[in-house]
Formats: sequence, structure tokens, C-alpha cells
Amino acid sequence: METGEVRTRATDLPREPGVYQFQAGETTLYVGKAVDLRSRVRSYTDPRSARIRGMVDRAETIDFAVTDTETQALLLEANLIKRHQPRYNVRLTDDKSYPLVQLTDHEVPRITVTRDPEEGAIAYGPFTDKGRVETVLKALREVYGVRGCSDHKYEGRDRPCLDYEMGLCSAPCTGEIGVESYLEDVASVRRFFEGETGVLADPLEREMEAAAQDAAFERAANLRDELEAVRAFHGDGESAVSSRSADGTTDVLAAAIEGDIARVARLHSENGQLVDRSRHRLDRPSIETGNGNGGEGAAEASDGFGSTPATVLSAFLTQYYAERDLPDVVLLAEQPTDEDVVAWLETQGVSVRVPSAGREARLVELALKNARRRSGRDDELAALGDRLGIDRPDRIEGFDVSHAGGRDVVGSNVCFVDGSADTAAYRRKKLPERNDDYESMRELIRWRATRAVEGHDDRPDPDLLLVDGGEGQLGAAMDALSAVGWDVPVVGLAKADEIVITPDGPQDWPSDAAELHLLQRVRDEAHRFAVQYHQSLRDEVSTVLDEVPGVGPETRRRLLRRFGSVENVRSASIADLTDVDGVGETTAETIRNRL
Repeated sequence: METGEVRTRATDLPREPGVYQFQAGETTLYVGKAVDLRSRVRSYTDPRSARIRGMVDRAETIDFAVTDTETQALLLEANLIKRHQPRYNVRLTDDKSYPLVQLTDHEVPRITVTRDPEEGAIAYGPFTDKGRVETVLKALREVYGVRGCSDHKYEGRDRPCLDYEMGLCSAPCTGEIGVESYLEDVASVRRFFEGETGVLADPLEREMEAAAQDAAFERAANLRDELEAVRAFHGDGESAVSSRSADGTTDVLAAAIEGDIARVARLHSENGQLVDRSRHRLDRPSIETGNGNGGEGAAEASDGFGSTPATVLSAFLTQYYAERDLPDVVLLAEQPTDEDVVAWLETQGVSVRVPSAGREARLVELALKNARRRSGRDDELAALGDRLGIDRPDRIEGFDVSHAGGRDVVGSNVCFVDGSADTAAYRRKKLPERNDDYESMRELIRWRATRAVEGHDDRPDPDLLLVDGGEGQLGAAMDALSAVGWDVPVVGLAKADEIVITPDGPQDWPSDAAELHLLQRVRDEAHRFAVQYHQSLRDEVSTVLDEVPGVGPETRRRLLRRFGSVENVRSASIADLTDVDGVGETTAETIRNRL
């Protein structure tokens, strides 16, 4: 590869953390990490040694993947090196693995830090700072008393060990705590590792304050240090991936569409470690769109594809996995529109999930970031400003409404800064239940505008608002802005024809215009975020099914997919209920009696 080619390729890269690969055909020559991908790759125009110069000369292409943090880039780099064994990474090819936390597959699980999880264990990680992990583990054991002893020490005891006396274990070995209560504590520990920091931070803070009031200042200081470690644990992106099964495989998939091109990003983990990633291009797939309720996120023609990211995922799942080994878990950015695809995967033993919170949701966000990456040479923001006659809109907020026939109505408020999603600035709102998209959009924009005008929103004012919809939604948004007195430009983007709706009328931009693709990304993300929130509320309503003996999470999900709502399940006949996989006559009768 010539120096000029390297410079040209570097110009296309984002100024974000990530991992880059120099490749010759299918062979990976070198893997590196960077805080700023563009700057790091550009440095190869002046190789630092004859060895690196030889690598650049042999390379034919440069591939890359963005990450949320430098730490994630470090972990991904290490695992890619171990997988591909690139010849120019000889100084980095070692057997180092990063520590994980495991909850073992016992009747009374134990918790440990390990680099080699036991079979059947639930594993979280990997983590780079073992000292912080051990501090957090100690805090968890102090609060929830989960055992850390080996099976040899656990079995056959007639009195509790020293860990019990030190307050680190609730001693299930001698019956000081019942198995059912112990498992409730284990569930709280799992909730913490899946992203619910308050499960541990809140009791630590209360204990710290009590210690300070009792003048136990050394104890309060130790608790303060533990609390700082706990609060930082989920906040810095340290864990690259978590897996529900230590010996399982997980694929994380997200799709993005620009004009006639769709891209699907795939992150892959094995044994709890992120080991690979890939991007796949789909050219105008032949996909039929659905006709469901728009409020529930039904597929609609959204671009030159005549499809949404959800329909692209439906097509990709069957094409990609038809000739490949299936993972144990597939995490998706959106629910595929084709239910048969999901059903096929589930019959093959694959767990398919659309996470709404926690570490799995952050992995999906990372996959979305990779799916949406694009050339850095076109200033799409300046082009958008020119089209709309406004200053360069560096900060854009998108809005959408989702509901099911007027029930569980929610609104989403996403934010893009310099063309990239700023997920920390996302907001969502539960709206009054009504089957009126225009009034719901008016309520959503009024809420955002009022918070801004009254100084209750800690985010900077946006340069542009984008509503998902046509003239009706735009009119509702303009009414709300006028009523509150918030002066921010606003436009709409209608899915059916990809027409930009402005206060001066519709604008039909070229389908390959970069500024249109930017608005599509914002609109699609607002739609995805709204649907995700709506589905989480809808699922909460359905938890009454979990109280029925014999109905677990998988059976509940099949029932809701088959009948659509708890009300429909309640009115279904015994024969219809037993048609659902996993529901026998006894369970069907119990459902009818309990509901």
C-alpha cells in the first residue's frame, strides 16, 4: 500500500477510540488500538521501523471498528491478536486473559474472580483492573453474604467459618440462612453486574452515613472507598462484554441504512470475552415490509431499500446463519419484523433478546455505532445547514412516539452531536394514553421546550429538532414550540417517501445526499429508542403471567407473541393455549383459573 493510499484511507476514519487492522486479502497483518483512529492510522505514512514499513507495503486494505472507550479498544485488540495471530504483532501475542467474575452453577452458588470460569457458571467481564473487581466483590459479599469458599470447605460443616464472623458470608452451609433467601441475595448480585449500580451503592451509602454518625471514622472511610469503586465500576466502560453462560457464545447485531446500502455490524463473544467483530453490506435486499400498528414499531418503507433496520436484520439473520454455527445468544438492536426468523432461531436453542438496559444494552449501542460509521470526508452537517438555511447544526435532537392502539404511549428524545449518537443525552417520557399521534407529539415537544425554557434541562439547546413523521407531526411540534416560546428550528422526516418536511413545505432531496442520510440516522434512532421503551412498559404489564405456576419467561414471551396481550391470553380457549409450545393442558387450565 502506497503512502498516499494510507493518508487517503486515514482521512476517512473517525476521530474516536477503536481498533484498526492492516490486511492483505483475508490475512490480518497487524492489529492496533487507538484513542483517535484517524490520527493513529495517519502516522503510518511515516513508518517508524523497517518492520512496520514492510507491513504497510504488504497491506492491501485497512479495516477498523470503533469502541466506546480506550479500555474496550485494548480488550478487543488483545483478543483479535490472539484469534488472528498477525505476524507483525509478535511482541503482543501472549496468553494473557482478563479476569472475570463468576457465579457458579450450584444449588448455593459461590462468587469468585477467575480467568477460567467453571462449566455452567454465569460470568461477567472481562475486567482490566483486578484490584477494583476485588474491592467490589468484597462490598457485595458484605452486603449480600454470598459465599466465596470452595466446595471442599463448604461441605460437611457443623459451624460457620471465619467469613461468617467477618460479615462476608451469610453461612448457608450451616443453615444460618435458608436457600430461598440466599438465592434472593444472589439475584441482587446478578442485578448489580447487569448494570443496576444502586443495588449495591445505596446500602453502602446508608452504612457509610451511619458509621460517620457513630464517629466510626475509619469504617466510614473504608466504606467511602468501596462506594467510589462501586460507582465507577459501570461508569467507565471497563467491561467489554458480559455473558450469561461462561462457556457460551453471544452475537450482538445492529443494522443501519444509508440510501441503497444497508450495513449490519456484528460483535462476537466467546466464554465471556469479546473476540471478534465484522461488518456486512447488503445491497437492496428483497424484503417485504409488514402492516402492523405503526405505534408498535411496524415495518414501514423508510428509504431506498423500502425497509427499516428491523427488516434488514430479519433478512440478515437467515442469510448469515444458514451456513454458520449458531451462537447461544443473539442480542439485537431491534425486534426483527419477521417472527418466523426469531421462531427458527429459538427452535435451534438460540436465545434472542432486545435488551433495554444494563451491559447488554451498551453492547447493542456499540454495535449500532459500528453499523453507522461512514466516511469522514463529507461535511454532512454543513450540507444539512445549507439545505435548511440555518447554521451548521452540530447538535440535533430527534423525537418519536410509540404506542399500541393508544396504550402504553411513550416518547423518545435522542441526541446526535457532530453526526454521532450521544446516548448520555437521551431522554424518554411516558405520555398520556391516547390514540392520537399528533397530540402525543405536541405533548412530547411541549415537555422538552418547557424544560429548556425554565432551565430544568441540563443539556445544551439543540441546533435542530427532527420529528419522526410528516406535516401533521411537524405542525404539532411547531404549535408546542410557539406556545412555550422556544425558538429552535424544526423539521420532519416522513418514512413513506423519505421527504423532508420543513415549515416552508416538503423538500425532496436526492436519495444519495449525505445530509438526508444523517436525518435518517437520527430518525431511525429516535424510532428505535421509542419502540424499546414502549416494549419495556408493555412487558411490565404482562408480568402477571409470571405468577402462574408453570409459566416462565420463555413461555410468557411465546404466549404474548401468539395472543398479543394478557387480555387475549385470558380469553383464549384451552385448545388455543395448548397450541403454544411449552403449554400443556395442566398449565393451560392453571392460566385460565389464575387470570
